[in-house]
Parts: sequence; C-alpha cells; structure tokens
Amino acid sequence: MAIFLTEQSRVIVQGMTGSEGQKHTSRMLAAGTNIVGGVTPGKGGQSVDFAKRSIPVYGSCADAVKATDADVSVVFVPPRFTLGAVTEAVDAGVPLVVVITEGVPVQDTAAFFAYAQAAGTRVIGPNCPGIITPGESNAGIIPADIAGPGRIGLVSKSGTLTYQMMYELRDFGFSTAIGIGGDPIIGTTHIDALQAFQNDPDTDAIVMIGEIGGDAEERAAAFIKANVTKPVVGYVAGFTAPEGKTMGHAGAIVSGSSGTAAAKQEALEAAGVRVGKTPTETADLMRAVLAVEEVGV
Repeated sequence: MAIFLTEQSRVIVQGMTGSEGQKHTSRMLAAGTNIVGGVTPGKGGQSVDFAKRSIPVYGSCADAVKATDADVSVVFVPPRFTLGAVTEAVDAGVPLVVVITEGVPVQDTAAFFAYAQAAGTRVIGPNCPGIITPGESNAGIIPADIAGPGRIGLVSKSGTLTYQMMYELRDFGFSTAIGIGGDPIIGTTHIDALQAFQNDPDTDAIVMIGEIGGDAEERAAAFIKANVTKPVVGYVAGFTAPEGKTMGHAGAIVSGSSGTAAAKQEALEAAGVRVGKTPTETADLMRAVLAVEEVGV
C-alpha cells in the first residue's frame, strides 16, 4: 500500500529528451519505475535508449496516453513551458502530474493548478523532488537508494531535507515519501498528504517537514488535531532566518510576526506533534514513537 504512486503506476516523462529528463529517467528506471513513454513536441516517433530498454517518444501527452494508458506524468521542462506542459497533461486525462521544474512564475502555477483542480488532476509541485514509494516506483529526482520500504510516511516542503530524513530513518523505511515543494502556490499540500497517510493502512506514523513562510504548517496543525490519529513528528526549517529575506524557496520568507518557525512549532506542538530542533533530533523522536508502537504501550 502507498499514497498516490504504486508499482502499477504507468509513468510518462514530459521533457524526457532533454539532459535533465534523460538523466532522471535513467534513475527512475533503475528504481523500478514503470516508465512507458516520453513526450517532446516535434519528436514523436523517436525513442531514447537507456541501459536496459528503449523508451518511445510521443509528440503530445494525448498521443502518449492513447498509446500507453499512462496515469502519471513527470514534468522536466523549462519554466516558461511548464504551464503549457501541465495543461496538456490535464487535457490528456493524466490523473497525477509531478512538476519538478523550479522557477515557475507564480501566476502560471496558479493557472495550471486551478485548471488541474477543476479537472480532478492532482499536481505535486512545482519546484519539488517528486514522490517515491520505495521498492515500487519513483516519480521525480529523489535518490532511490537512500531508504527502502517501511511504514513511515514522509511529507516535506524541502527536497534536501526529504533526503536527509529518509537517510536518518533508513533502518525503518517508508511507505511513501513526498516532496511537495516550497513555492508560494503548490498543488498538493501537507494536509493532502496527511489525509492520505491517515487513510493508508500500511503507514503507521508520519514525519512532516515544514519551513518558514506562509501558514501552511499552522493549517496542517489544525488538521492534525481534528483528523489525524496516527503519531506525527515534525521539523520546521528556518529558526535563524532573518526577517524579510527569502530563504531558499520562493515561499520561505518571514513577514513581521507571520510565518516564523517558532509560531509554526507552537501550533504543531499544540496539536500534539512532537517537533525536533534539528532533522536528527526529529528522526530520534520518530524512533521513540516507533519503539512505543512496537511494544504496544
């Protein structure tokens, strides 16, 4: 069991013929992802050879879906083409679109997210590392050899902190790890992932990683308090960030008393979430939770 992505997922890669698309398609294939095609306008009918197989290229998402029954698209296209790429995937009926591209204009993200939402398509990202169900499928750029399958669910705004937390808890493994991205507007939120993990019978506990800026973590805390019965541990990046300066992600900016790490920590702890001061301490908190779960205390 997993959330959003399984070994049955049929994945296409928009921008597969580009350098980043080819590099990460190779890595996804090595992780066992069922990649059934690539999409590059004007290159339909070609193919790209990888280590163990050749992947066909289609000129449009509509052609790719018609030929392969794809149900996931991973987007590796430049920012100026992302709106068109996501819109094309939505029009083709792809139910899950993972947008790796960073630097997408906020107005473009707002446009394609609203379009996707109206059509019932889930968007992950943009500016995210994607999603991995270890041992089954990997849609994005998360290194597949950090950790194997297990019963922890992970949702994170940060790509690098996703990788670190997977490494810290590699002895336990993950049901699914999802990097939702740190832009001001994103498709899938902490709350979306928390709800899915709550409903997943093979996820026993959840790690949630947030960062300064906005109020997503405060809203997630309220959701956890009202709806999540599984144990949640958290980490909020940015305790030392200076006010008014964007840190890393476009959405990671503190404005006055709004969006501070301390405020987010307070909200999470009030909802019963144990919050670590560092990623390593957060992993230790999860180990303690799992030890308690194991003995049934």
